Amino acid sequence: MTLRHLTRLSFLDKDAAHAIVAHAHARKAGRGGRPRGAPDDDAPLEGHVLGCIFEKPSTRTRVSFDLAMRQLGGSALTLSAGDLQLGRGETVEDTARVLSRYVDGVMIRALHHETIEAFAAVASVPVINGLSDEAHPVQALADVMTVEERLGRPVAGTVWAWLGDGNNVAESLIAAARIFGFELRLACPPQHRPSSLISEAFGHRVFAAESPEEAAEGADVVVTDVWFSMGDERTRSKLAAMQRYQVTPALMERAAPHALFLHCLPAHRGEEVLPEVIDGPMSAVWDEAENRLHVQKAILLWTFNRLAP
Repeated sequence: MTLRHLTRLSFLDKDAAHAIVAHAHARKAGRGGRPRGAPDDDAPLEGHVLGCIFEKPSTRTRVSFDLAMRQLGGSALTLSAGDLQLGRGETVEDTARVLSRYVDGVMIRALHHETIEAFAAVASVPVINGLSDEAHPVQALADVMTVEERLGRPVAGTVWAWLGDGNNVAESLIAAARIFGFELRLACPPQHRPSSLISEAFGHRVFAAESPEEAAEGADVVVTDVWFSMGDERTRSKLAAMQRYQVTPALMERAAPHALFLHCLPAHRGEEVLPEVIDGPMSAVWDEAENRLHVQKAILLWTFNRLAP
């Protein structure tokens, strides 16, 4: 059986991506009011173990994958990279070979994307990218689910505005726009645009906006993220370049009346977004955070060959 890895959203075919989001909606609806730790009725991953490797701190990724496995009937092992022999120089490839003999799948939250690709290249179990410096596929899928849930319709034909740093989340939303058929307008300082946008390899659904105002005009969704990702140097020059991309109430007024505000969290109120926006009625960030759990469950079932296609 062919291994199903999820290292980049752009590697996922359209049918699989749509199936994952649709199943996430169904799993969420099927939970009812049962306790968070209680398994789903079918417990499809009973007896399965997911190894979760963390090279970066985590709240949503750590908790959502752990609970996802519990609700699917399985269990998760949380493994800090510093506690593994990786921290003493064992190669990524050797670690992958060993863990493949112990667990049924691996999720990695890595400092460098190359670590995830190297692990997946030799692993004999599915590998999921829980976040890297180049991609955040699980977040983009949760964002799609959240917008569909809140707007009550598929995201195809909607308009999204990305404001700020062209980081790993922006890269994954570029892939999501192509897969799910929404328009993505990216307003980023020229020196901080996503690498795929710089290379002009983005296609007809993704555009570089001239200004934050142009990006937000009539948008159904406004998205941002922190200006300095974990491990980034906090420079004055980047801070100055980002100031005009702050999401403010005035900017949200340019969006459609029903527009949603998304942020993958954690947020720095007063930097990339003002409190009136993230804590206001247009914000969907708490639904977005919860939906990481439901999307993670669907991703796990797909990678474990329990979800077609």
